[in-house]
Amino acid sequence: MFETLDDRMKQDDQESSTLRQRMTKWVLIGIVAIALCGGIFLAIRQLS
Repeated sequence: MFETLDDRMKQDDQESSTLRQRMTKWVLIGIVAIALCGGIFLAIRQLS
């Protein structure tokens, strides 16, 4: 039925969440990534 665990996870994700939920999750991940990178950048800049 499923060739890999990844296929199973994709199907489960599609069944349990709406498009809006998936988009919100990725937007939040992007915001957190930008905040972390910005924080590291500012910390390094302050040390220089």
